[in-house]
Amino acid sequence: MTQPDPSSLAQSLLLAPAWARVGLTAPVQRIREQAAAELAQTIIGALEGSTAPSDARQMALPL
Repeated sequence: MTQPDPSSLAQSLLLAPAWARVGLTAPVQRIREQAAAELAQTIIGALEGSTAPSDARQMALPL
């Protein structure tokens, strides 16, 4: 198993859903666990090279 590149790992975390990043600091343990699971899925997907399909219900915001 190769070591992941820190910059690609950081980019994967930044591309994770915002609720999951914020959810790690939630006062409710269930929400923290769900957020951690979502971030783990994001990281695993990035390491495997798969791109998750975007949710059609999600509004695209101009940056």
